[in-house]
Amino acid sequence: PQMPHGHMPLPSFWKVVEDTLQQSSAQLQTFCQTFETVTPSPVTQPLNPAEERKVLSLVSKHGPDKLYQVTSNISGSKDLDLTLLRGQIVALLHSADTKGNTSRWLVDAGGPRGFVPAAKLQPY
Repeated sequence: PQMPHGHMPLPSFWKVVEDTLQQSSAQLQTFCQTFETVTPSPVTQPLNPAEERKVLSLVSKHGPDKLYQVTSNISGSKDLDLTLLRGQIVALLHSADTKGNTSRWLVDAGGPRGFVPAAKLQPY
């Protein structure tokens, strides 16, 4: 099959190809940007290698069914509260605090242990 630009001199042909590619690249970029703004990013973010190692050690210590992911940043206000970032993985140690309050859970954050609001955790 004859290409539509087959009769053009080569330099002009490459120019057309280049323009077309640039145009599609720009369209793709716009599409990606639109796509990113339209879809809310899922809470499950890819973990960096250090976090992955931490998760593996938490799993081996506590088992996979004890793992929770932090759904929004937590800034600890009391002595034993942990300050954690959204997306971090923690292991549940006890689903209540020392006073039996079940809205604060004792977790292992891969080293530091402390209390976090249960409402900001979701099963991982």
